[in-house]
Amino acid sequence: MIAELMKFHPDVANALAAGRPVVALESTLITHGLPHPINLEVAQAMEQAVRDNGATPATIAVLRGQITVGLTSEQLTYLAQATNVRKCSRRDFPIVLAQKGDGATTVAGTMIVAHLAGIKVFATGGIGGVHRGHPVDVSADLLELAQTPVAVVCAGAKAILDLPLTLEVLETHGVPVVGYGCAEFPAFYSRSSGLPLDVRCDTVEEIAAMIRAREQLGFRTGMLITNPIPAADELPAEIAEAAIQQALQEADAQGIRGKETTPFLLARVSELTGDRSRAANIALLKNNARVAAQIAKAIV
Repeated sequence: MIAELMKFHPDVANALAAGRPVVALESTLITHGLPHPINLEVAQAMEQAVRDNGATPATIAVLRGQITVGLTSEQLTYLAQATNVRKCSRRDFPIVLAQKGDGATTVAGTMIVAHLAGIKVFATGGIGGVHRGHPVDVSADLLELAQTPVAVVCAGAKAILDLPLTLEVLETHGVPVVGYGCAEFPAFYSRSSGLPLDVRCDTVEEIAAMIRAREQLGFRTGMLITNPIPAADELPAEIAEAAIQQALQEADAQGIRGKETTPFLLARVSELTGDRSRAANIALLKNNARVAAQIAKAIV
């Protein structure tokens, strides 16, 4: 039944059938995270980074009511310019599929499809988390990490969030948070948040061993692999935080809530930093795709 709802790009299908490494990529960064044509350029660059490091990219989306695992260049171009696209997390799939609509998968949505497709590693920018000043506003990404066994490579949680509370929720749900080459939780735009991590790994082989151990135990939790933005590309923490604070005040003043909050904050921070935050975002996305491909290769 599920197979009838999913369509695979031939390259992805062949790689999975042959046991070769595949890396899942999300699509909300294309539809909601970056403006056109930068969104298309970044999506293509992330796919190329995966290929350059020995794995097959599988960008995931819902197109006209069909879950699509691996997009063609034409489909990427279409999605980069589409306007009526629903962000897809767990709650949204039945709606989009039944209405034959287009959907862009969030971190949670991409994890779900990746697991169903047999893809073990997923690269994104930053996960969702607990919103600052709104501790009951918890991203579905955290709940999905608690119940879907996919390894997520990211630069931490988005810096606009409450990072300490986000880590607390992950700990409560038993999600391993591993630092790749770092002993502190990355702060998305910046390499460090001052929040210590329990586990540091300096090789992809170490991370692959942990993923295998989790599989052998039969645990259903995901794993969060935090990969700091390259030092040359990071936005100084004080600049990022000043912009975030102003953006948060503006969001509260305008009554922006729920799913509209993150796109507003990210766009406003980009404006306030003269697009320096966007440049950092793009750099960390490519870096995460590279590392995810190396981890996927190490698992095989």
